[in-house]
Amino acid sequence: MPARTESSVGVLPDRPPGTEESDPASAGVEPVRGARAEIRRQLREQRRLKAIALLLASLLVLGALPMYFGLRAATRDPVFNSLDALAVPSWAATDPVDGVSGSRWCFIECRFRERTAQSDRAWEETAEVYRTALGREGWQPWKVAYCPEQEVQGHYTCWRRDELTLDLWVRQPACQAVPAGQPVPGTTPDAAAPEAENCDGSQVSIKVRNAIADERFGPQPSTDPSLTGEDPDSLLTGDPLGGLTPTPTPS
Repeated sequence: MPARTESSVGVLPDRPPGTEESDPASAGVEPVRGARAEIRRQLREQRRLKAIALLLASLLVLGALPMYFGLRAATRDPVFNSLDALAVPSWAATDPVDGVSGSRWCFIECRFRERTAQSDRAWEETAEVYRTALGREGWQPWKVAYCPEQEVQGHYTCWRRDELTLDLWVRQPACQAVPAGQPVPGTTPDAAAPEAENCDGSQVSIKVRNAIADERFGPQPSTDPSLTGEDPDSLLTGDPLGGLTPTPTPS
């Protein structure tokens, strides 16, 4: 009787490594798992890129704003910065317009600064809040001749601080009727008084000069400068800019 071999009793012959029989079900799952892993990797990459972009945008905004305001403060005349810092109510400093001429370092001509603004309330109340604000900022009242050169309406005062002088003039708007016997500065006696119509409030003019360029320091002339025909730096008149035509700059 022939001897039985292993194959005759159902024992499978040995297979080389890597030749195991494949399972159709497992063969279909592996590609799906790989696709899902790739999608998750792409989503993580997109979230990372979005987070980096958001961080860069935040750094740009946070860095650009301080740089802008820093450059603005460094290049803008510090006198206007100090006028901005005056603690006056918003109703007393609406629509400010700044004018400037001359050199900040007094090269050939010293710097002349002027600001005009509108107030929603009467000139008496407006003048009081400006006097208080100037005192808080270290400005001292300055009693000096030709402050102003000629009699004007409203409230006109002069101030000093360090190397600067300041003229403050608060009055009713030009559109308001002027009481009889009080001509408007800068107009002829025959000029008709403007009619009062919907122009409540008051007008504010501030003029700042370097003390060394202010003719009111030192010996005063024996006659009124306004009568001599020479007035190199006239005080504020009916024209808020005092005859100057500086280019207005935003405040």
